[in-house]
Amino acid sequence: MAVYTDVTEGELGAFLKAYPVGELLSYKGIAEGTENSNFLVHASTGSYILTLYEKRVDKADLPFFLGLMGHLARKGISCPLPVTAHDGTVIGTLAGRPAVIITFLEGLSLRRPTAAHCAEVGKALASLHLAGQDFQMRRPNALSIDGWRKLWDASRDRADEVEPGLAAEVDADFRDLERNWPADLPRGIIHADLFPDNVFFLGEKLSGLIDFYFACDDLYAYDVATCLNAWCFEKDFSFNLTKGAALLAGYQSVRPLTGNEKAALPMLARGSALRFMLTRLYDWLTVPDGGLVMKRDPTEYIRRMRFHRAIRSPSEYGLT
Repeated sequence: MAVYTDVTEGELGAFLKAYPVGELLSYKGIAEGTENSNFLVHASTGSYILTLYEKRVDKADLPFFLGLMGHLARKGISCPLPVTAHDGTVIGTLAGRPAVIITFLEGLSLRRPTAAHCAEVGKALASLHLAGQDFQMRRPNALSIDGWRKLWDASRDRADEVEPGLAAEVDADFRDLERNWPADLPRGIIHADLFPDNVFFLGEKLSGLIDFYFACDDLYAYDVATCLNAWCFEKDFSFNLTKGAALLAGYQSVRPLTGNEKAALPMLARGSALRFMLTRLYDWLTVPDGGLVMKRDPTEYIRRMRFHRAIRSPSEYGLT
């Protein structure tokens, strides 16, 4: 979440009149993230999230994202729901951007998740994968290897400004990943961005999943690998084996991984680390400083990439 496009009180008040949410009481921008403009809106009927979709989100994908939220909610996954306007539509226009009002979930995102939290995330991710199996819409992953290559082509010439030698290092990674990326693994709807700021907890109980704007059709185990990257590394860049084991055990208690999925985890985790390094690198080099947008340092994912290169067995992630 972030704020690229600001809105005035008058604009927002007029926009809300199209929805059954009551009168605007207050609102504020949410500065986390890098993709869309988000606001916490307090109206007379309750609290909501307003999202304005920015350039990286294709308006043609919105029916997929919003339809997926509704489908998952009907399947028992706790996630936000888009609010339908009085005229039966969901997507409106505000400040020249496609915009939706989404229900607010109670809970807090965690800065220091424990192993117990990681186990809950693993269970929730597996439940999401199962719940999405009969969702009829499909969306290819725009940030698979072909998408990474486009980001790299736009960033490579300045990569060594972030860390000397990075360009040659990533070139070598691409050669390896493009030759060896697994294809014949179980696949379906994945979240693709289940970081701690996209998961809410009440105590140790997971209360909801948010931000489905990278959701797509891809390998389930790639989603697991992304969660290992997002949840199981410490501030000093070390991998926490206890958290990794908890996350994987939680996942497998709902949906056991196949033998091929387990064997592919090191390659998938390495690719996931490259993917998030590249989006951070691109933003680091191209997004202007200032404002409410939070740019994320790519160097922590450079460290993750190096960790995964050295992995020789999936047991090193805590897999049993």
